[in-house]
Amino acid sequence: MESPRHTCVKLIISEPDNEFESERIFVKGTWYSTRFVLSITNGLHAWTCHATEEEVKERATQWDQPVSEYIHLAEKYLGFEQPGSVYGFSDAGNGFKRGLDVGKWYKKIANLSMLTWTFEKEGTKLEWRWKCQPSPDSKITTADVLDFLMDANTRLSEEFVRQTQSTNRLKVEAEKCLSQNDNPSNEKTQFEKKIYGKFAGVLSSKKGKLRQLRDRLSKQINAKQLHEEDEVSKERTESFDEETDEGNSGEERRKKDTGYTKDAPTRRPHGRKRK
Repeated sequence: MESPRHTCVKLIISEPDNEFESERIFVKGTWYSTRFVLSITNGLHAWTCHATEEEVKERATQWDQPVSEYIHLAEKYLGFEQPGSVYGFSDAGNGFKRGLDVGKWYKKIANLSMLTWTFEKEGTKLEWRWKCQPSPDSKITTADVLDFLMDANTRLSEEFVRQTQSTNRLKVEAEKCLSQNDNPSNEKTQFEKKIYGKFAGVLSSKKGKLRQLRDRLSKQINAKQLHEEDEVSKERTESFDEETDEGNSGEERRKKDTGYTKDAPTRRPHGRKRK
């Protein structure tokens, strides 16, 4: 069995002859896949519209639409008041104008009424019309509309309460999660500070030892350089002394071999004296 969908919309209908005079009507829609039923009330009188499958199919054919698309579009405009659409509810053929006083409504009740609304399609403004007949029992139809509205309001209120409670629970859980997240964060910060403090101490100690080793190495290098310079200087001195000794010994040997001394007088050669 097909499960219908239900909608209800409040429409403010302006009088054609007086834009400042208007009335409110409630339109309840019961939607099936190939037909729909409308219940209309102004609180005092009620009307109904039973759109059969044949009527809906005929209208859809006239508008070159599938039945499903026609039903969807009708539900869209009669389920929620659409901005830009002009709604109307007037007598259908006898020339009576709908008024707010009871007398005119009693005149109207014996005649058919026309529910209309406009929409745009491909830049063209179109109007749909459906005839509504007076309800056999206005009280029952009005009570049915009011019951639907009350039930819908109750469901919305309950859903609002559930959503509010769910939101509050989520808020409490979120605060707990944030609180739990803060503790590890603080512990992490303290742990990092402690580790960094120890690391800084170890690093300072290592730097001190490195400075000591560098100073010691520098001293060793300087001492080695001084020692090497002393050795080089000593070697140069010994080499010079040896060269001096060697020079003196050679000269003495030459003097002995030639019989020449520095202090010996110069001898002249002896020869025969010519007369």
